Amino acid sequence: MKIAILTSGILPVPSVLGGAVENLIDIYLMYNEEHHLHDITIYSVDNKLIHSHPFLPSKVNHYYYIDVNSFWAKIKRKIYSYHKKKNIPYNHYIGYFFEQSLRHIKKEKYDIILLENRPGYALRLVDETRAKLVYHLHNDLLSINTPDYEQIYNAANTIITVSDYISNKVKTINCKDSKCITVYNGIDIESFSSSTNLNINRHQIGFSDNDFIVVYSGRINKEKGISELIDALLLLQNYPQIKLLVIGSTFFGDAISDNDFTRSLKEKTNNLKDRIFFTGFVPYREISSYLRIADISVLPSMWEEPFGLTILESMAAGIPLITTNSGGIPEVCGDTALIIERDDVSSKIADAILFLYNNPQKRQMMTQAALCRSRLFSKEKFAERFFSALISNL
Repeated sequence: MKIAILTSGILPVPSVLGGAVENLIDIYLMYNEEHHLHDITIYSVDNKLIHSHPFLPSKVNHYYYIDVNSFWAKIKRKIYSYHKKKNIPYNHYIGYFFEQSLRHIKKEKYDIILLENRPGYALRLVDETRAKLVYHLHNDLLSINTPDYEQIYNAANTIITVSDYISNKVKTINCKDSKCITVYNGIDIESFSSSTNLNINRHQIGFSDNDFIVVYSGRINKEKGISELIDALLLLQNYPQIKLLVIGSTFFGDAISDNDFTRSLKEKTNNLKDRIFFTGFVPYREISSYLRIADISVLPSMWEEPFGLTILESMAAGIPLITTNSGGIPEVCGDTALIIERDDVSSKIADAILFLYNNPQKRQMMTQAALCRSRLFSKEKFAERFFSALISNL
């Protein structure tokens, strides 16, 4: 089949600047490259890091890039902002990307147009193409709380969701829904479980072999619970050997920026400077090396996390995990993690850390359970199920 993929219009594909959605797109495109299933065109924002990428030469995957950052593109975006189409429910930056993509899409005859986390694109596409529209929802973006939800829902042929949690949100529109198909995300399990990738050691970041390292991996923002985790570490002042490794930045591809939230974190960590290390942005291929020097992982999401790729990455690395009962997280980790409720969360995190600190046998059991369960979420299984779902309702 001839398929168009409309990306989010923010980060590029291939995922040279990171991004959970973009990494997943890379995975299923690699699978298509290996198995020659479909003729696919990917519409992505341009980036100078892309043009020598090894993914680009392909007989089945074709990349169409939209310039959004050059001097002339910025002028055009500004002009577009004054004449923005009313039925594009996104800001002018994303709207401009979509309109430029649409110009090319209208010249082609696609069987399927896949909307990556942008169901609102359908409000225009339904009048511009005869292709079947498929949504791949990574977030809670389509429910009875979504503007124009009936039009967007009715325009879809299939709605692929990353968890039952997201599917159930869509089903608030239609309790008898038959469009939703849950396809759990996947990762390169081997890259996280293999010790051959270990090229970072504790001493390089100021920790010792005797330290008990807690790792946090993810964006540095309020929703991810990093502030609550630091509060938990402050409650463990009598355990100076418990250290915190923070992998991530405030946005993909950037170092930790200076804003009100990060400034509040810096104030909290004034008394923890020898017990906490911030890596800043780490390229995706290097994350496993940092994870594997940790004793446990704490990912205390404070919002309804749709899936939680970082949850899966910790599992694949065999790291005992503490997380929260939010969104689709319980679907991912099952009974392999310590799952806490989000009330009085810092105290509960501190208690859970101490429990695992004092119970090496429990940590070993959790490691084995996590490694076993992570196999359910391999990149091959994800891609196979994804392409099956993509054409299932045609």
